[in-house]
Amino acid sequence: MIDAAYAPASAAILDGQIPGATLGIVTADGRRSFRHSGMAALFPEVEALTEEHWFDLASVSKVIATTSIILTLAEQGRIDLDRPLTDAIPDLRQYDVAGAPERTLTFRDCLAHRTFLPAVEPIYTYGDDPARLRAFVLQREWRHVPPAYSDINFILLGIAIERLTGEPLSAWPLGAGVSYGPPPGPAVATEACTWRGRVMKGEVHDENAWALGGAPGHAGLFGTVAGVLDFAQGLLDGSGASEATLKAIRTPVHAHRTCGWEIRFDGWHGGDACSPETIGHTGFTGTGLWVDFDRGLAWTLLTNRVHPTRHRETSIMDLRRATGDAVVKAFDAL
Repeated sequence: MIDAAYAPASAAILDGQIPGATLGIVTADGRRSFRHSGMAALFPEVEALTEEHWFDLASVSKVIATTSIILTLAEQGRIDLDRPLTDAIPDLRQYDVAGAPERTLTFRDCLAHRTFLPAVEPIYTYGDDPARLRAFVLQREWRHVPPAYSDINFILLGIAIERLTGEPLSAWPLGAGVSYGPPPGPAVATEACTWRGRVMKGEVHDENAWALGGAPGHAGLFGTVAGVLDFAQGLLDGSGASEATLKAIRTPVHAHRTCGWEIRFDGWHGGDACSPETIGHTGFTGTGLWVDFDRGLAWTLLTNRVHPTRHRETSIMDLRRATGDAVVKAFDAL
């Protein structure tokens, strides 16, 4: 199965679209297969990719860490998903408590990107003091846009977790093979960052995540292929998530978004062959995770497509869709 499923990634590496890739597949009963090839780094030194390499998961952090933690806190009765964020962050827009629309946003709104907040903001350009930048995020009067996928939603959720637990997200136990940086093993290289003046390797690629201290709500998590599959298997067999959490991440809230995840829709990044009961999420660095509950099947495609630069065409969307279709086709043929 793995040979056919890995063929699109192998072709993308041979064509020079991406430096390297790792594909991992797991089933609900624990069967696993892996395949990798290409390079973990092209410079400053060439380094071959191995199964033990840690990838910067980028926005896949949103589902493995932040969403899981928020839903656990809800199960514990420490938050109500349909209550405002101000239950955890009373000082959100504290100079306009009567009129600030940010104060009406709920935890579920942010999880499902059902807000007016912009997709991204160069927060790092306002400084690199994590505490001051958190204050900036909380007190800023955000410009309004139609509901869209927004890092700001999850930065706010990360701050809420910090307030509720009294600890950074990095203190939350996430299991072997997933960790906030620097990772405890060899890491793939991401971008040659013009702002920081070096190739990012074992340091978070996302500029805002770096400026916010490395473990905010929207990015910052690193993972091995085995660690990501451990998380996925926990969703498939129920060992890593409660019935309430599984219902929340599988039930649409806004358009094709559930609490934290996307559910399959026409033309999405997971391909056309997966079942309607498939959820997924991608990361800007070239990572992704998909879980098909009907089939009892999950796969993760991990690439370093931003190495050495994000400013080139890598056809990552086409690769993700082709890989998803190939994984499902190979599984169904067994």
